[in-house]
Amino acid sequence: MSATADQYDVIRKPVVTEKSTMASESGAVVFEVAMDSTKPQIKEAVEGLFGVKVKAVNTTITKGKAKRFRGISGRRKDVKKAYVTLEEGNTIDVTTGL
Repeated sequence: MSATADQYDVIRKPVVTEKSTMASESGAVVFEVAMDSTKPQIKEAVEGLFGVKVKAVNTTITKGKAKRFRGISGRRKDVKKAYVTLEEGNTIDVTTGL
């Protein structure tokens, strides 16, 4: 299965934080995904791009914080994250990139 352009649109980038590193110990990988993407789309994109079998996909939407930019009130973007649990024996090394 070859990677298509819309799969790259669904998966934006891997999230590398302390919490996502702890999740990777239990076989999960965290990605920032498009706001309008669905769980089946995310599963298909991860399987197509990385060649692994996905067991489950959990998503969460983090609301953007109100911040000040050069004295002007603004808002950060809302972010949708997908916690992708992989089948046993499958791994994705997020440090290498796509």
